[in-house]
Amino acid sequence: SAYTNKTMNFHSGEVSTVTIEPAADDEVRQTIAVMGGEDWGMWIDQLQEAGVLADGATTVAYSYIGPEITHPIYKDGTIGQAKNDLEKTAISLNDQLKPQGGRAFVSVNKALVTQSSSAIPVVPLYISALYKVMKEKELHENCIQQMYRLFAGHLYNGGEAAADGSHLIRIDDWEMREDVQAEVMRRWTELETDNVP
Repeated sequence: SAYTNKTMNFHSGEVSTVTIEPAADDEVRQTIAVMGGEDWGMWIDQLQEAGVLADGATTVAYSYIGPEITHPIYKDGTIGQAKNDLEKTAISLNDQLKPQGGRAFVSVNKALVTQSSSAIPVVPLYISALYKVMKEKELHENCIQQMYRLFAGHLYNGGEAAADGSHLIRIDDWEMREDVQAEVMRRWTELETDNVP
């Protein structure tokens, strides 16, 4: 369904309301093809068929879910359909790799400013508020710090990978802390063009 919320024009600094219309069926199919798990599955299949995939290999896809404010985009919307496909692929690949001691996961990471995410209405404004709050709470990680925590704390920690019941590794845990989200949402309700800086 259509989703309406705040966004910001980063060229003018203007905060406004935007409505994102639902995608057509073909757009949903295309999004799943680009962001889902099909290419990942084909890649692992090819490596196995060629006999070049090491025993005990680990493969990880990166994803994002975010809080309720981004769910209409990242969880319930078109991108969410692709993420569901990616998560199903991880479970399938994990079963496929298990006989050789391998494993597959989806790592749900903290919100990240990319060329793609900056073009999605609502998201850049949310990330701006999030990063400010996380820096104030001394929880902010840059990309390398976050990946180090993924590898050292979850994937190669000397034990089982710390995955949830859906086979997801949640390194978005600091972003999703209740105190962080409460403060981001408090600021979100107050964000206007004149106070966004």
